[in-house]
Amino acid sequence: MNPRLDRLQVYPFERLRALLAGITPNPALRPIDLSIGEPKHATPALIKNALTAALDGLSAYPRTAGLPELREAMAAWVRRRHALNTLDPETQILPVNGSREALFSFAQAIIDSGKTAKVVCPNPFYQIYEGAALLAGATPVFLNDGMRFDAIDWRGVQLAYACSPGNPTGRVLSLAQWRELFDLSDRHGFAIASDECYSEIYCDEAKPPLGALDAARQLGREDYRRLVVFSSLSKRSNTPGMRSGFAAGDAALLKPYLLYRTYHGSAMSHPVQRASIAAWNDEAHVRENRRLYAAKYAAVLPLIQDPLQTERPNGGFYLWMQTPIDDGEFALGLQRDYNVLVLPGSYLARDAHGTNPGKNRIRIALVAPLAECVEALQRMMQFAKKL
Repeated sequence: MNPRLDRLQVYPFERLRALLAGITPNPALRPIDLSIGEPKHATPALIKNALTAALDGLSAYPRTAGLPELREAMAAWVRRRHALNTLDPETQILPVNGSREALFSFAQAIIDSGKTAKVVCPNPFYQIYEGAALLAGATPVFLNDGMRFDAIDWRGVQLAYACSPGNPTGRVLSLAQWRELFDLSDRHGFAIASDECYSEIYCDEAKPPLGALDAARQLGREDYRRLVVFSSLSKRSNTPGMRSGFAAGDAALLKPYLLYRTYHGSAMSHPVQRASIAAWNDEAHVRENRRLYAAKYAAVLPLIQDPLQTERPNGGFYLWMQTPIDDGEFALGLQRDYNVLVLPGSYLARDAHGTNPGKNRIRIALVAPLAECVEALQRMMQFAKKL
């Protein structure tokens, strides 16, 4: 077996299952699961119709580069969304089977394991970043939430993951922060993988989160050098089971990445490509999706009082909530006494720079129907007031 597998940490949801093993949730209350960031809103009919209408495409092998019509639909959406002057669908965008597999495989294609390599990850973070770094033969280096970029040594870094809006914090990188990260990339030569799968979930229609490609444009970097952005239809269009997204940015990075993907066997099926074209070409269902999440935030935020603390995120569908006791103990007690499942924040972070930035925090995914989210927060407050 690959000895690097031994370096992988237990996945957060496996840790959660182990934490809760042997307890019996309160049977008087219906279960409410807010632990997993899996969209529960209905998949739009236009996407399902396009998928079923293209089922004859299952009889043909798809190309790894995807249909020209798909790449054009993706590129056109990116240009509209981020006010770009140019994004070449032939060389600067690739279809991927969801952002998760692409964020992982990008590291395998980028990292030169023959050299001492480091990969910078935000902390707390999406666990795929760390696993991708370890299996590529690199060492993860963690940049704790709220820390300045100059708090770590960037020498030897080959890849830096950014996540904006962040999972689980919902924070968005500013233009000044992107400028600093781009400057570091220029100085040290590392690639940037920007995870933007939550970019289309936000509460203010007039203030969409700043994306990395838009930041590059504003800073005069329209070749998008050493930058690749990853996005997905899972959250935007409520299609997590379709496994459809894209990688976009530096043509000099995407060309060898396409070669890697050709050998990796990661082509998207024709029916999913056709459904994806329909999704990227429509914004009405995305605005409705945002409205549903905004209604949840409007309903649950007024319910939260001391000793729990949180704030409305700039993007995404999470609450990153501070707890008065250990986050694992809080999650266990809440599940046992009130049958509400949440994820301990420390499971999403690593001990770094003398602390775990997820300590005494929980991640709450507002994916359930509005009434369930309200009931869950009410139960949570009842539990917290007993502490």
